[in-house]
Amino acid sequence: MSIEAAAQAETVSLDGLVFAGVENSATGEVGQSTTFTYHQEDDVIWAEYSGGAVIRGYLVGTRNAEKLNFRYAHLGTNKETSTGVCESVIEVLGDGRVRFHETWAWESRPETGNSIVEELKR
Repeated sequence: MSIEAAAQAETVSLDGLVFAGVENSATGEVGQSTTFTYHQEDDVIWAEYSGGAVIRGYLVGTRNAEKLNFRYAHLGTNKETSTGVCESVIEVLGDGRVRFHETWAWESRPETGNSIVEELKR
């Protein structure tokens, strides 16, 4: 990542941005039909998400430059609740949209994984 791209990733506001899943590990429940609406106030971030295997989900955490750290909880279409923790690294794409490279771990079961979530076209 260039110095300019890194600086942009550290400062881009996430408030009001809408994302969808692009890639996920097999044990993940977020897919292309799952959408996230992000909010940001200073270094505090949160989002609501739903779609695909998720009826309703929430995440809350903090941002430090280009990194997000948060916990998530959701209700799946199987009517089971799931919880976990995630670290995301922000990338600003050439077209100005934002992509998250995520490393996550379930707290409600033993699996871990990686995913990519990308801002929908404006």
